[in-house]
Amino acid sequence: MARARSTVGAYLGLTKTRIIEQLLVVTVPAMFLAQRGIPSVWLIIATLLGGALAAASAHALNCVVDADIDKVMKRTARRPLAKGQVPPRNALIFGLVLGVLSSVWLGLTTNWLAAALSVAAIAFYVLVYTLLLKRRTSQNIVWGGAAGCMPVVIGWAAVTGTVEWPALVMFAIIFFWTPPHFWALAMRYREDYAAAGVPMLPVVATPVQVSRRIVAYSWVMFVVTLALLPVTSWIYAAVAVLGGAWFVISAHRLHHDIVAGDEVSPMKLFHLSNMYLCLLFAAIAVDAAIGLPVLGLPF
Repeated sequence: MARARSTVGAYLGLTKTRIIEQLLVVTVPAMFLAQRGIPSVWLIIATLLGGALAAASAHALNCVVDADIDKVMKRTARRPLAKGQVPPRNALIFGLVLGVLSSVWLGLTTNWLAAALSVAAIAFYVLVYTLLLKRRTSQNIVWGGAAGCMPVVIGWAAVTGTVEWPALVMFAIIFFWTPPHFWALAMRYREDYAAAGVPMLPVVATPVQVSRRIVAYSWVMFVVTLALLPVTSWIYAAVAVLGGAWFVISAHRLHHDIVAGDEVSPMKLFHLSNMYLCLLFAAIAVDAAIGLPVLGLPF
């Protein structure tokens, strides 16, 4: 019995469940905004299950490809493949099966556009980010992060059967949020990435250069969040403005401290970024569920 639990735990470890939770947090608000209300409970459950299977597939396949560097990095040394708990062949089959299940499930329970988008997300994460970009360029997380933006588009498509501009705005919000979020983490684990030969930006650039880019992406992200104002009410507007200001000020504070040579803790920005994204998308969900009049275009 203990062995069975250990095996199940190892396969669950391949899926990186904590990251899946974050992906699902943004899916539901996207569905609420697409519905401009609360979608059916069944549709929400079906979409979340399909999205979780797709994310689990991508993460399992990522673990197969990155098994060698996971062994080197302290942060990832406890992953199942790095510890030899799961044979690589089994992990590969597991990841592929999850991918097939996710696309078939989404196709049958939501629509085939959502299913196709889930396949595209898996393929992009594994083939473009993991295999092509991660070990070759410091821009890896910038472009590779697009895979993590797909849940909002999948959620929108599951409700409407289309992809409309608000879904693309939410995609862009996460796209520009990802670099500040991840670079803060990579600053903390710079030595890990350097030892593994992964050219994350903090490995190949100075701390000042990294923090300057964090500030730049934070500002762009903040501006992009305002593009949702025409389809939301004052509830979202308040959170977007105040939360965005909080994020940008924190990014500037990190940059200021680095330039001044003070001791810094980039993980503060990392944790703040998680909280910010959750609050922002919670505001989208609440805004849509309450159904207050939208602000509309200013002209």
